[in-house]
Amino acid sequence: MLNNDLHAPGKAGEQDRRDGHTPGNRFLGRVVACSGSRATIAAVAEQGGTDLTELWSVGRLISISVGRNRVVALVYKMNTGSHAWGEGEDNTFRIETELLGEVRVDEDGREEFSTGISRYPYLGAIAHRIRSADLMRIYDAGEGTTAVIGKLTQDESIDAAIHIPSMLSKHFAVVGSTGVGKSTAVSLLLHKAIAADPKLRVLILDPHNEFAAAFPEHAVTIDTDTLDLPFWLMRLEEFAEVVFRGRPPVPEELDMLRDILPEAKRAFRGSDNSLVRRTTEKSSITADTPVPYRMADLLALIDERIGRLEGRSEKPFLRSLKMRLIAAINDPRYHFMFSNNTISDTITETIAQIFRIPGENRPICTFQLAGIPSEVVNSVASVLCRMAFEVALWSEGAIHMLVVCEEAHRYIPSDPSLGFVPTRQAIARIAKEGRKYGVSLGIITQRPGELDQTILSQCSTLFAMRLANDRDQEIIRSAIPNSSISTTSFISSIGNGEAIAFGEAISVPMRMRFSRVDENLLPKASSANSKQSEEDPDTVDLRKIVTRMRAVTVGPDISNFQQSYAASVASLDEADGADEDLDAKPYAPPASTAAPLETYRRELLPQTPRLDPAAVPAIDPRLDALRREMRREEPVFPRPAPATDQPAISRREPGTSLRESILKKPLSSLYNKE
Repeated sequence: MLNNDLHAPGKAGEQDRRDGHTPGNRFLGRVVACSGSRATIAAVAEQGGTDLTELWSVGRLISISVGRNRVVALVYKMNTGSHAWGEGEDNTFRIETELLGEVRVDEDGREEFSTGISRYPYLGAIAHRIRSADLMRIYDAGEGTTAVIGKLTQDESIDAAIHIPSMLSKHFAVVGSTGVGKSTAVSLLLHKAIAADPKLRVLILDPHNEFAAAFPEHAVTIDTDTLDLPFWLMRLEEFAEVVFRGRPPVPEELDMLRDILPEAKRAFRGSDNSLVRRTTEKSSITADTPVPYRMADLLALIDERIGRLEGRSEKPFLRSLKMRLIAAINDPRYHFMFSNNTISDTITETIAQIFRIPGENRPICTFQLAGIPSEVVNSVASVLCRMAFEVALWSEGAIHMLVVCEEAHRYIPSDPSLGFVPTRQAIARIAKEGRKYGVSLGIITQRPGELDQTILSQCSTLFAMRLANDRDQEIIRSAIPNSSISTTSFISSIGNGEAIAFGEAISVPMRMRFSRVDENLLPKASSANSKQSEEDPDTVDLRKIVTRMRAVTVGPDISNFQQSYAASVASLDEADGADEDLDAKPYAPPASTAAPLETYRRELLPQTPRLDPAAVPAIDPRLDALRREMRREEPVFPRPAPATDQPAISRREPGTSLRESILKKPLSSLYNKE
């Protein structure tokens, strides 16, 4: 599957890595200065020759003999004393090195590398090229727990190996500019990780949809077409991120949502099975409890609050919240959250699908985020990271989780005011507490300067590929231990596929080149996997492109939601004893299938209703006469004649007031004698 996986045999002995021109000569120079972490070596190139100097360069390791032991140092700077080169004459130059450790020789002749230094080099100590046997001894992390991921740049006959358990338990990061091979390196590391740990389950947050091609036999792909992520799995802040489309929520509406959500969850328990009811009854239900509820119940409860007499100031916020919920339900991009499959209690099926329990020989899940709306990506990432931690926590060590965040600076930016707080908290919890419960974190980014430094500092193993930005290089230098800070001095000039690896999984920082991956296992974007189109910009159908951009061809089927919503409203009306017409109910979402447009008809326009005089109930003629006299009006409709036994009330005389006309009339004419 992967090339160059076998360990290359190294040669040991005094003849190893001697100068071919001068057999037995490994002499480089002598120590002329030394501190606690660095040493300076002086050497002479006789008569302008470069037989020795051309075999040394920045980034190579050398050894300094101190008694029976050999101190290992890394070359990071070279210069001549006169800053010039004389042809045919001796040239003195200096080599600046960084001390990394020593190869100790025991009394029985057994040699072992240690990162500590028992005896520092003295002035005049001889420095020479390092042996291949010492290189193998330095980078050998032990049998059975190591994985070969490439070759040393200094000596390609020696394998570059890492300790997989240390890399996973204490997190790792891969940083580098665009195009240097980060995705290929990550796919190689993940292949080695799943081969070393059978309990490992890997979740890849893939914003570019490229890792599915790298694991054709070991991964399942989840996208918006195959995803059923129930909305009720989200906590209140995560659900508010969806409802308010990534904008800051309105405080009044958020408080109402916090009060109504527990009621909707308790309303769903009546139709749930007894096991869920017994489980939820043991503890109180809050807005963050991951138990199912129906959107129909939620909207019905909002309608109930709108219909109450009290709380008039809350009604505008309730109506606004209701319209936001309906807009989210009808949005076809949110189909993976509000489909019919997400209404019932499917948390077991969702966890089994996403976190590969059981794995069925496919322990990797590539979660493709490219098709998910940008305002929902943060909520989805927060739910996945939080569930990954909880699954590993409550499995009590039976499951080892690895969450790989591609483009991690999107979720955990360095600026605390940016990003989504629940996502940052979920990832930070994995970084700080995950190793205690078997949850690992893999960070991939091309801009480490924009990444939260607290999260980056928790990654104990770092693979630094080529970085051109000064700010990014400075961040990597701050993350490297002081004993190997000079390693990054040449990080801006290494080639594609090369990396400076250091941390817990590597005993000594090494410059290495990742092994080549087979062509059929390279990460590719989803568009790259498809067949090349024969069309060009002059022949492509632009209408088809626009239709795909609008994403309206396939919408969510909400017919069941409409039925359940109507049923819940009807049940509330029966409980209150209200006999209201169903047509007067609040707005229900329209069906997903649009009805054909009707032709224009004039009678469809709003008409002013005309009253039938015969349908108007009769009014007491005396009261009508009084009212007309007070308003000085004529009767609109003819009234029936008064009875013969009741005197008629005549109009008042012109020029007299209503009071005077009433006083002139007999008192008996103003009331009904019967």
